[in-house]
Amino acid sequence: FVVLFFFPRLIFGTLYPAYYSYKAVKSKDIKEYVKWMMYWIIFALFTTAETFTDIFLCWFPFYYELKIAFVAWLLSPYTKGSSLLYRKFVHPTLSSKEKEIDDCLVQAKDRSYDALVHFGKRGLNVAATAAVMAASKGQGALSERLRSFSMQDLSTIRGDSSSTVPPSVTVRTSSKQSHPKPSRSASEGTGSSGKC
Repeated sequence: FVVLFFFPRLIFGTLYPAYYSYKAVKSKDIKEYVKWMMYWIIFALFTTAETFTDIFLCWFPFYYELKIAFVAWLLSPYTKGSSLLYRKFVHPTLSSKEKEIDDCLVQAKDRSYDALVHFGKRGLNVAATAAVMAASKGQGALSERLRSFSMQDLSTIRGDSSSTVPPSVTVRTSSKQSHPKPSRSASEGTGSSGKC
């Protein structure tokens, strides 16, 4: 049933007034322009109020039908509902509270700017920390991967050592084995005899 309300409201409450607002701007007719501006102000207030009333009054009999009738009443050139509501209620209220509303908007704008800067700095810090952590983890993983590849390569070379090891390496190892180091006592003995 909500869908049945959604389409008429979309067509008659939004698209129809949007098209006639376009025509008013295009023709530069001040009277039409003011009429559609009043409608959009009332419609914005209606949409805001509707967000809350939908939660609490959706169980009310004929609730959605009343909303469709209200939008039709706002649009009707006979009732001029949006113009009537704007002139009787909205304009006097906004005129009397305009200074307070402007002050609140300026404060909210300043606070939101400060909050945006604060959260922006925190977000950049978090992103930089995450990037450094990812880079350090990635570098460690990369070095581990390279180490594992080099170990595999060495094990393959060791497995084929008889055919791939150059003869100079074999000579060195054999020369180390053929010439044992003299013991310390023997070298001391020759050293002591040389002094005398």
